[in-house]
Amino acid sequence: MNAAAPIQTQDEALTLQPPLPVRRLHNFVYCQRLFYYQWVENLFEENADTIAGSHAHRHVDKPSHYDEDRKTALAEGLPEGARLRSLKLESVALGLVGVVDLIEGAAEGAEVVDYKKGSAKRGPNGERVAKESDAVQVMAHALLLEEVGTRVMRGCIYYAEDKRRVSVELTPELRGQTLKALADAKALAASGHCPPPLVHDPRCLHCSAYPICLPNESRWWAAGFDAKVDEQQMGFVFDDFASKTNSRDQNQTSDWKAPEAVPQAPRPGSDAGEILVVQEAGAQVGQRGDMFTVSVRGEVVQKMPGHQLRAIYVYGAVQLTAQAVQTALELDIDVAYFSPAGRFLGLLRGLPTSGVDARMGQYECFQKQPICLKLAREVIRAKIHNQRVLLMRNGDAPESALKLMAELRDSLGEAKDRTQLLGYEGMAANLYFQHFPSMLKGRGEAWRFDFEGRNKRPPRDPVNALLSMAYSMLAKELTGVCHAVGLDPFLGFLHQPRYGRPALALDLMEEFRPLVADSVVISLINRGELGVEDFVRSANGTFLKDGGRRAFWEGYFRRMDAQVSHPEFGYKMSYRRMLEVQGRQLWRYLRGEAAGYRGFTTR
Repeated sequence: MNAAAPIQTQDEALTLQPPLPVRRLHNFVYCQRLFYYQWVENLFEENADTIAGSHAHRHVDKPSHYDEDRKTALAEGLPEGARLRSLKLESVALGLVGVVDLIEGAAEGAEVVDYKKGSAKRGPNGERVAKESDAVQVMAHALLLEEVGTRVMRGCIYYAEDKRRVSVELTPELRGQTLKALADAKALAASGHCPPPLVHDPRCLHCSAYPICLPNESRWWAAGFDAKVDEQQMGFVFDDFASKTNSRDQNQTSDWKAPEAVPQAPRPGSDAGEILVVQEAGAQVGQRGDMFTVSVRGEVVQKMPGHQLRAIYVYGAVQLTAQAVQTALELDIDVAYFSPAGRFLGLLRGLPTSGVDARMGQYECFQKQPICLKLAREVIRAKIHNQRVLLMRNGDAPESALKLMAELRDSLGEAKDRTQLLGYEGMAANLYFQHFPSMLKGRGEAWRFDFEGRNKRPPRDPVNALLSMAYSMLAKELTGVCHAVGLDPFLGFLHQPRYGRPALALDLMEEFRPLVADSVVISLINRGELGVEDFVRSANGTFLKDGGRRAFWEGYFRRMDAQVSHPEFGYKMSYRRMLEVQGRQLWRYLRGEAAGYRGFTTR
């Protein structure tokens, strides 16, 4: 499947391209896949290395005053000792734009200086040598300076970790290499095809784009499924990446085929950051300097630095000032809105991830019922499996019920359409919730939670109130994941589109309902963190009181931060990160880079 094919011809795409930033040319020489993500798809992730790089640039990022006199001096030759910092230059002829960190004048010509946070590589005799991508970047800056008439004699790179400069010889060979890399980068951008991931490359360990790229996982997903049926159903042909990396057995009939073992991948990016929950009616979230503040009746009751926040959860009648909203957008802090009863209302976040390739694939694939049915079978299979595991771990369901759930799980391939599939799911759900009370451990009458089956809109008992709130939170999490990975959360393959309903988020939620939401409810009750006195019963349903909601948040965040092993890759990460890994897997499938989708299951 290749939904990424450009609408116009490659020549037209090249003509319409904006000037290529020099830093993206550096990305191209370093890793073509990184270049494609950051330049073509505008996908960018911060990590410790990129932050350290910004710190290394803090002095040269302050532009020098650039008037007509200095412009003339630059063209005629900077006097010895003169310096220009952070100078932006653009060449229409080259189709290149860049910011030169530092230009130093000398009698024989200018010297271009670039700042890097790391260290130089070692030559054959132990000498410090500039890295290839860094040398190309210096040469590109020299080409831009030549366009304005500056005579560039030397180039060098200041490596912050070494605290020294390393010379770059501006040779004809380096010039040719730079011009070729520029042409190749533009051609790749116009092609509409994302390059394959690097193989066992140490650069991946420190790459900021690793949470997006997931190189080892991507090769596994591409190699792990028999994609022949998918190609026929979709009317697409896998791109070169898929055809090279997929190991397909033409006689294989099952969906899942274990590829050769891949080495354990490094853990995807961190999910560090606090979540600010504000639920007191009349409270106001504001912003002062680099701090978010929470005020109640004009008095500041809480402060939190913006750089420590990952999200703000607003519960009921809570206001955000315009300054707080703008700062949250600038810092990529999600603001989630919930009703007083805990129903997820919506999400405030900045501009969505580019994700055009995946969205095009999503819109086309989800119009094809065979593809929707195959994906739906997989998430329902994972859901029933996880429900059964939860009952085995925490309850005392009879062996006959567990056996029937296993049979329903293994019979999903017989479902010919969505109606039959939902029938299998409904039978498994009835068995699951029939024995759900066996997982709730009572502590006398005061702690006993009656549960006679699932009910909602509104929930009529404490257990269902907790389940509804947990499902609402999980839907919020996966709506954010869909936005983050570049998918449309409102078009799903199992849940039908409906105004205001994040159908795709609900689809992805199915496999995590038992392991996250149901587990939170069971834990809160069994640990005695909630009692029946924490709920309000009314004609409009059963809801948590303020104190009960605080206990719920603590239990929910505890579960989302819990470490869990990935069933295929073996590494451990939090459930919050696992949600994103599953979203990335579906994203790759819809881009044509994976042979199928595999639901998350636990043992």
